[in-house]
Amino acid sequence: MKIDISVYRGYVNEKELVLSGHVFKSWAPSQYSIQKRAFKHAFAIFKMFSIKPLKNIPVSLEFQGIKTTTKSLDDGYFSFRIPFTQKLESGWHNCSVICKANTYNIVTTGEILKPFDGMYGIISDIDDTFLISHSSNFFKKLYVMLMQNIDKRQVFEDVSEHYQALSLAGQDGHQLSNSFFYVSSSEWNLYPFIIAIANKYQLPKAVIKLKKIKTGIGDFLFTGRGNHDHKFNKIKDIISFYPLSQYILLGDDSQKDPYLYEQICKLFPENIKAVYIRQTGKHQKEAVTGILQNISSLKPETLYFTESKSAIAHSKRIGIID
Repeated sequence: MKIDISVYRGYVNEKELVLSGHVFKSWAPSQYSIQKRAFKHAFAIFKMFSIKPLKNIPVSLEFQGIKTTTKSLDDGYFSFRIPFTQKLESGWHNCSVICKANTYNIVTTGEILKPFDGMYGIISDIDDTFLISHSSNFFKKLYVMLMQNIDKRQVFEDVSEHYQALSLAGQDGHQLSNSFFYVSSSEWNLYPFIIAIANKYQLPKAVIKLKKIKTGIGDFLFTGRGNHDHKFNKIKDIISFYPLSQYILLGDDSQKDPYLYEQICKLFPENIKAVYIRQTGKHQKEAVTGILQNISSLKPETLYFTESKSAIAHSKRIGIID
């Protein structure tokens, strides 16, 4: 039996380390090309959603002299949440993840983020926040996902400039980088695609938090849909993990981002610096406008915008970026 693994970017604070991934039978989603054209690309996407996770497979993590072992859950997911109190420089660090099963001995490199002190944390949605996805139109979203490969998918104009500026915000000329977290209702199946999009458009390197993996074509038809509570829990976990940071939240009005961000602002009124919501239709939604007004009555700044250049101007106006 052949096995493969995916390892996702992890993160660490002064007390704890978090890193996760999946174990698969045969191939991980990253093995399927996202550069093929037309129907070959569609076939590759289908294959990403017809993977077979493996349960109860031993996986080990080696990092900074520490070695610990766990086993994958029923859906192939494994997670390390371990005590970590060693001194560690801020930035990205490599670790080793080892998976041994039958005659296979897979050793791969993972990445762990230690954020810089005193900087912002930026938490962004993906679909229709920076990546044009048409989430509010089921058939159009499906067409774009299946028929547009990595070369054809587009991000919104000026979004890269805004995100790059946010990555340097509040650093007084120091060449450091604020921490980015991309939190989405897309499933873990699309992790390699999201990494490729971020690299293509020079978006800041980020920890990525996605939804429970899907394992069938029927599941694929409902990708990105359903309950969005997992996003709320993941954002809450990030802010609780780094409680001394100020956060900037970016989302869109195609699904539930405004409602989720309102809840987050109520729970963490001193931690949220600004909330940005992209308008995806021809007109602003009255309900979203009301939510942002309610958020503004607390402490965070808000903006309901259509073009990223407006968000850039707003970030300059309120002193986030120069």
